[in-house]
Amino acid sequence: QVQLVESGGGLVQSGGSLRLSCVASRPGFIIDVMGWYRQAPGKQRELLATITTENTINIADSVTGRFFISGDYAKNTVSLQMNSLKPEDTATYYCNVVARRYGRSQLQKFWGQGTQVTVAS
Repeated sequence: QVQLVESGGGLVQSGGSLRLSCVASRPGFIIDVMGWYRQAPGKQRELLATITTENTINIADSVTGRFFISGDYAKNTVSLQMNSLKPEDTATYYCNVVARRYGRSQLQKFWGQGTQVTVAS
């Protein structure tokens, strides 16, 4: 299995910044895509950003220009830099990877435990 450990959440004032980090332990797996999601109370989980092994980046329209993703596949790490935070960014943020076992083609999704981000107005 792939295990993901997130860090960097917390309480921040509106307009502030936070940086989330995620480290993957992936014995026997190859990671193809790393990304970040968030889920606010009563809402569906929302895709925020992804980065592939070819460094192709996709950012959700809702956070483009404010959130930036970076990844290091050699170190199995992915980060999310969040700037100009707003109260509506308050949510639990989840690291996510899409991975496959060596020699296999079937893709699997793995999730971190989530880290809380609270933006005070």
